[in-house]
Amino acid sequence: MARRGIRPSPADGMRPSRHQTADAGKAPGRGVRRTWRPGEPYDLLGCLHVLRRGPYDPACRVVDSAVWRTVRTPAGPATLRIAPLGGLVEAEAWGPAAEWALDRLPPLLGADDDPGAFVPHHDLLREAHRRNPGLRLARTGLVMESLIPSVLEQKVTAEEAHRAWRRLVRRFGEPAPGPRDDLYVMPAPRTWALIPSWEWHRAGVDSKRSETILRAVQRWSRMEEAARMDLDAAIARLGALPGIGPWTAAETLQRSNGAADAVTVGDLHLPGIVGYALTGRRGCDDDGMLELLAPYAEQGQRHRAARLILTMGRVPARRVPKMPRVDIAAL
Repeated sequence: MARRGIRPSPADGMRPSRHQTADAGKAPGRGVRRTWRPGEPYDLLGCLHVLRRGPYDPACRVVDSAVWRTVRTPAGPATLRIAPLGGLVEAEAWGPAAEWALDRLPPLLGADDDPGAFVPHHDLLREAHRRNPGLRLARTGLVMESLIPSVLEQKVTAEEAHRAWRRLVRRFGEPAPGPRDDLYVMPAPRTWALIPSWEWHRAGVDSKRSETILRAVQRWSRMEEAARMDLDAAIARLGALPGIGPWTAAETLQRSNGAADAVTVGDLHLPGIVGYALTGRRGCDDDGMLELLAPYAEQGQRHRAARLILTMGRVPARRVPKMPRVDIAAL
């Protein structure tokens, strides 16, 4: 979650009792297709919307009921179109990594997530859980595609971070394979490393954030290994890099690892929202939020609890001005 406001696995994350996949083949002029049966209930957009960085994200778009998503994988770039099809989810993929992406479709769509592990301890969370029975936590298995935009979101507004991501991906990424000319694949590691300082400045990214991204890019493979680690080890791996703290690590691992317990601390708004939603009182800080979410720590479900709280829209009225937008590109 920005300042507001899927570990690689072969298609083995499959549990036949919960879902099935099937190749639909490749028709002339089309990409490789595959279907997945999620079981009911299931909320496709609710699962995948956290992967989109703003409404104009060049790497992830929602068109009608379909999610279009580009990925840079160890096998190269790919474009995915994912849409509901009756009781199924149909995915079509283009590019060198089309098969790679489709092999990892079930985890991306939340197949490895277990919402049944969540037991509500608050009336509001019981209601949120009842209203969102189809919510699943996506697991991309790709760390850097979430780490870089999360670094861009450090200590700035969501609008500023989304603008920076959009400019950098469009300018230095590559046109996405497939039929859409408005999608781009994020830059390759070497391309990120060669972005000149003035281009970071024009994108509104200060030196602290750009240097953090460059350090991560230099350790791309090491960072990606975190997708195959348990939560504590993954947090330690990311946090060993200067400039990556608990906030950035949690925001990354929620997406790359589908980490149900990766609660976001250090956020400007989340503690106040959680505190107000669960107690009706204002001014909750990180310690207070963690205390309120402690029953869900025992379940390993604090991130899910916070995400369900956000679906209820119960937020305190604003008493202070919005965080100012500072456009360093104009300086």
